Amino acid sequence: MGRTTLARENPITQSEFRDAWGRFATGVTIITSDEPGGGTHGMTANGVLSVSLDPPLALVCVDKSRNTHRYINDDGWFGISIVRKDQADIAMYYVRDAADRTGDVEVPLEQRDEGPSVISGALAAMSCKVVAAHDAGDHTIFVGEAVQLTTNDGDPLLYYTGKFGKIELD
Repeated sequence: MGRTTLARENPITQSEFRDAWGRFATGVTIITSDEPGGGTHGMTANGVLSVSLDPPLALVCVDKSRNTHRYINDDGWFGISIVRKDQADIAMYYVRDAADRTGDVEVPLEQRDEGPSVISGALAAMSCKVVAAHDAGDHTIFVGEAVQLTTNDGDPLLYYTGKFGKIELD
């Protein structure tokens, strides 16, 4: 039998909350942003969501302590790349702290007409112009309007209980 925590009796810990959400299978994305002075910064994330079809809006949730947060906040743009299962090495690369990204993984980038570069060959990649930002605890919810979109065929990389995996269709 599972364990239940009632916040009014015991505060829900960060570990318990992370563990609960880890049981929600998601796709894996790389959020890209432009670094000051050039260069593309990336962050692996599953806190993304389609918001609206008209206009085409998506959101990303970014921890306020991350470099990505500062870059999106300053520049007003973000990219979302929904990665394929054979791009797991790229996802793992962007899980690392920026100081530990030593160039040991080839990250193919696709330049965009507007906004930051995205991961080349991703299942879907979009450039989003920030139209709203909402404070939410230790994160900011950035809502962006998609202004450029690319799609490709392939199998998705999934994230479940702290591990990458693949989908098994019946």
